[in-house]
Amino acid sequence: MQDILEEYIAAHTSAEPPHLKKLYRHTHLHHLYPRMCSGHVQGRVLKMITSMISPSRVLELGTFTGYSALCIAEAMPAGGELHTVEIEDEMEEELTERFENCGFPARITLHIGDALDIVPKIEGEWDMVFIDANKRHYPQYYTMILPRLRHGGYIIADNTLWDSKVVECPLPTDAQSRGIMEFNDMVARDTSVETVILPMRDGLTLIRKI
Repeated sequence: MQDILEEYIAAHTSAEPPHLKKLYRHTHLHHLYPRMCSGHVQGRVLKMITSMISPSRVLELGTFTGYSALCIAEAMPAGGELHTVEIEDEMEEELTERFENCGFPARITLHIGDALDIVPKIEGEWDMVFIDANKRHYPQYYTMILPRLRHGGYIIADNTLWDSKVVECPLPTDAQSRGIMEFNDMVARDTSVETVILPMRDGLTLIRKI
């Protein structure tokens, strides 16, 4: 039943652009862990949210094959800038070529390296941040980002239900599950933000700085 419902949702969501459909297939054919790619429905959700926020400056932590970056950049206003950070240096050539040929290359700046090292070196405030990098570091990402998020700005965090492991008791060695759980608790306790978890795919949390 769940598969049928997901097919119905996809059929009644704005169509996936051809270049993103091609990228999604390429990701599944040529990369490990293709599930990390946002995909049709989540990609259109990211585009819709970006359109509503209309951010001038966006930060993305975790580029992977660039699907989510392209969805966000697609909806940004002219003159907007998206800084996306990918830790795997093997992805640099593929991502550089993809962004240079995306139709709006001036909006996207790719950074290769650890986000905890790179982000503090990028000056300015953020209007919107998409977190989809190393799950064990989600609490550190939040602590790093929030002071530089403008008032009224948004953080979108992916995988915050983490295959339902957030309601289980993770093993001491399961640093990723513990990182997500700590992040979720940290956000829930933070009176400087308002937040909601959307139960789509693996959990998508929307956080607004108030």
